[in-house]
Amino acid sequence: MKKQHRDLHWRRYELQAEVVHGVAHPIRLAIVDLLRDGDVCVCDIATAVGAGRSNVSRHLAVMARSGIVSTRKDGLKVFYRLRTPCITDFMACATRTLEHDLEERARVLADA
Repeated sequence: MKKQHRDLHWRRYELQAEVVHGVAHPIRLAIVDLLRDGDVCVCDIATAVGAGRSNVSRHLAVMARSGIVSTRKDGLKVFYRLRTPCITDFMACATRTLEHDLEERARVLADA
């Protein structure tokens, strides 16, 4: 593989890692799940995930830098939405991975 081609692939991997980092926290995963159904005000997000607004805002900033969420203002309120709802596919895949691992562990324990 030529160096330039390899460098382009590596840059893509770096950018993909940024997206994964954008959801790599339980609060961020809860936010993605909450935003699945549409726009939600930051105040409602904080209540739903059981965290302070400043903490939620920091997580939302990470998610925005990663390209996961976007914002809109309505008066004094800031609403967040998923920029690419397909991120929920990633969460579903993570759940399937956990289920598969659990099934495999159960088989191992059943054979013990």
